[in-house]
Amino acid sequence: MANPFDLTGRKALVTGGATGIGEGIALGLAAAGADVALTYRSHQPDDTLKAIEAHGVKAAAVRADFDGMDAAQADEVVSFASDALGGLDILVNNAGIIHRGDSTETEFEDWRRVLAVNLDSVWLLSQAAGRRMVAQGSGKIITVSSVLGSQGGLYVPAYASSKHAAIGLTRALCNEWASKGVNVNAIAPGYTATDNTQALRDDPDRSAALLDRIPAGRFAEPSEIAGAAVFLASDAAAYCHGSVVTVDGGWLVR
Repeated sequence: MANPFDLTGRKALVTGGATGIGEGIALGLAAAGADVALTYRSHQPDDTLKAIEAHGVKAAAVRADFDGMDAAQADEVVSFASDALGGLDILVNNAGIIHRGDSTETEFEDWRRVLAVNLDSVWLLSQAAGRRMVAQGSGKIITVSSVLGSQGGLYVPAYASSKHAAIGLTRALCNEWASKGVNVNAIAPGYTATDNTQALRDDPDRSAALLDRIPAGRFAEPSEIAGAAVFLASDAAAYCHGSVVTVDGGWLVR
């Protein structure tokens, strides 16, 4: 019986794939056999590209700034990945930012910037990739939401709102595209050791409080989120539509 998790020959685009969870997912997809293109903004992708190629697959990278992205720019990113890899089967919407601060003092510009990166770009890239996938009758779109897609969090109103919305968008696109051969799903990571959580992990009191709430007793490593992405990108998830796969060490059940 063929391995249902084998991604050999599949072509994937991972946004924000040069660092953190995105890098973990990019490497996980490559290990499963997929060719991988990634976007980056400031973190140079050379080491990640070499690590992808070490799996014997193609790798490519394009610089993209998702704050203020429009439909034409989104199509350019998707076209780059398709041209570089020879097609597009998988889109992982991972790129995201966070702004922490009291809601009474959060500037509208900070709110707008988080929503632009975490939601607007997800919509635009999903739309651009979705057009191709619907036309070819197959494809996988995976959006990285968060456990804060189910909770309010503390001092992160824009981030929590964007992650709730990302799950809503996942479900809406599922309703349109499931019958057309396109699987649209989401991943909800818990607290993971990335740049976005560095300030929390550096705060002894806040870090201790978070770890006390996590049944697993530790933060996730980016590579530990990759398994969910490989699953959702594979034939093993052929009947998963509109699903939200939680990878949080038990955070949401505590």
